[in-house]
Amino acid sequence: MRGPRLTRDDVTPERLWLNRRQIIAAMGAGTALGTAGLPARAQALEPNTWEEITTYNNYYEFGTGKDEPAENAGAMQTSPWTVTVNGLVDRPGEYALEDLIGDLPTEERIYRFRCVEAWSMVIPWNGFELRTLLEKVGVQDGARYVAFETAAIPEVMPALAYPILDWPYREGLRLDEAMHPLTIMATGIYGKPIPNQNGAPMRLVVPWKYGFKSIKSIVRISLVDEEPHATWKVSGPSEYGFYANVNPNVDHPRWSQASERVIGAGLFGGRQDTLMFNGYADEVAHLYEGMDLSVNY
Repeated sequence: MRGPRLTRDDVTPERLWLNRRQIIAAMGAGTALGTAGLPARAQALEPNTWEEITTYNNYYEFGTGKDEPAENAGAMQTSPWTVTVNGLVDRPGEYALEDLIGDLPTEERIYRFRCVEAWSMVIPWNGFELRTLLEKVGVQDGARYVAFETAAIPEVMPALAYPILDWPYREGLRLDEAMHPLTIMATGIYGKPIPNQNGAPMRLVVPWKYGFKSIKSIVRISLVDEEPHATWKVSGPSEYGFYANVNPNVDHPRWSQASERVIGAGLFGGRQDTLMFNGYADEVAHLYEGMDLSVNY
């Protein structure tokens, strides 16, 4: 089943999202307001502001505080950028980013973004379906997973000096998850180039999974036949599973996942019930038929 699509014409510009009177006027005129990429429950939410999206981040290479990535990531140079593609692919190699993705069709998708620390945002991403990149490099028979690796640049990433995690940051998806049309590679937000603290120049976005699966600043993509290394699973296997599907029925050992705090909603009324698969169950639940999701968390 294909997930909902958005084009640039479907996405309301940031200035309209931030002006309630214009939003109401647009609704009165029958405008979709770019909510087609959201599950029904989330369509009542407005996308977060540029400031909220770009100043409240997890990017541990630049610091563990939510404000530290925005403070420290500016020194990272994202052009030129090289991505290594290897493993079970027809066309392996070290690609300049513009050569790897330059001819891939891009669009805008508005997705709910849910973090394992029980907070969420609504973000208008610009990007392309990951499967179009995989089809371009050619997936060979026998590939069952896609592995990803984040840049590790000690000169500009201060936290690499400390054993917070086993650097470089690595993650992975099952091949059918990677090929799902909801899974995108994001290169922008609100039609602007993606900021460093949000994962420039290219990051993964898997909207039905917790945010730590959506690896940032990708420098390696590998097609492999065995479940790949996943940094948080290795760091805390009792807390972070490989699948990381948003599931209100499986708590983190140190907090409940049954509800979430909506960033930007204020101190009052800022919590809501967590949706199974982050609200994308109709599109992705079939991927996990027959699996015990309390074991494969």
